Amino acid sequence: MMRAATIRTCGQPPTVTTREAPEQPDGTALVGVIAAPITPLDVLCATGTSYFGTPALPYVPGVQGVGVVERASTNPGSVERAGTNSGSVERGATIPGGTTVWFSTTAGMRAGDGSMADYCVVPESDLVPLPDGVEAPLVAALGLSAIAAWMALTWRGELRAGEQVVILGAGGVVGQVAVQAARLHGARRVIAACRSRAGRERAYELGADAVVDLSGADDVGTLAVRLLEACDGPVDLVLDTLFGLPAAAAARTLRPHGRLVNLGSSAGETAPFDSATLRSRSLRVLGYTNNELTAEQKRDALLAIVEHAAAGRLTVPYDTVPLTDVAVAWERQASGRAPHRSVLTT
Repeated sequence: MMRAATIRTCGQPPTVTTREAPEQPDGTALVGVIAAPITPLDVLCATGTSYFGTPALPYVPGVQGVGVVERASTNPGSVERAGTNSGSVERGATIPGGTTVWFSTTAGMRAGDGSMADYCVVPESDLVPLPDGVEAPLVAALGLSAIAAWMALTWRGELRAGEQVVILGAGGVVGQVAVQAARLHGARRVIAACRSRAGRERAYELGADAVVDLSGADDVGTLAVRLLEACDGPVDLVLDTLFGLPAAAAARTLRPHGRLVNLGSSAGETAPFDSATLRSRSLRVLGYTNNELTAEQKRDALLAIVEHAAAGRLTVPYDTVPLTDVAVAWERQASGRAPHRSVLTT
């Protein structure tokens, strides 16, 4: 038997139930979960209003987690080489029991259960063995949000050393990681923009050269001027977790052939871009989703992030919460009242 957070009604927080441990099909591993974050994607999927559609109910949420392999796969198939606690795993090898791993799931996006339980069954190909000494709750707090920031900057946004970057939504986990990742990849100037005072203070602590207050901005032109005043000339790349008015304003800071990568819409599902700005500068507006990544891309990004986190070069604040308190933590996250990422621990 095991405990599991369970969504029974869309739009309602999960409750903890007791159920049988999951069956383990061929090609999967049984993972004893150590830490599972409550992310905006978890909350969105559970509303039933995401572009993935209404999830099959009931289900265990949790699109990612960190745990220990309790029972290895009986038929792993093709497994990419990856670093483990005790060395490496070759293609076709089974990740052994006792290995600490990070993993992702499709809970809420496809039928099936996720990480917010004592145990989770995960396809062998979705396991990323972690090096010794990493802090499991920190890796869980970083996880997919950090991968999104990392890959949106480097893979989709094609960030190059010496470029100037604007990060919209720098108060969230994706934005906080993006500020640090831009620095790690050699950006010459990083401008962070966010609404909350705490977020702006945190952006400075994480290495932003300038911080712009997005609160109270009611028109594109005014906000564009505010952003430009913080920049040292035209911007090369905008990482946009907000869309809406901030995205349209940030587009006006871009140099000819500049890039704007969008990976969120918390400020609005539509953005008032003007044709003249887009066409006169031949701008590129690019969409990003982690779902485009291959398992190998996701693994390599996560391991790079973990390496920097272990060395103290990359971090985010988080709060640990017992699995039994999932409903309260979920409501805080969904309402925006949680000061940091909430990470459930078993």
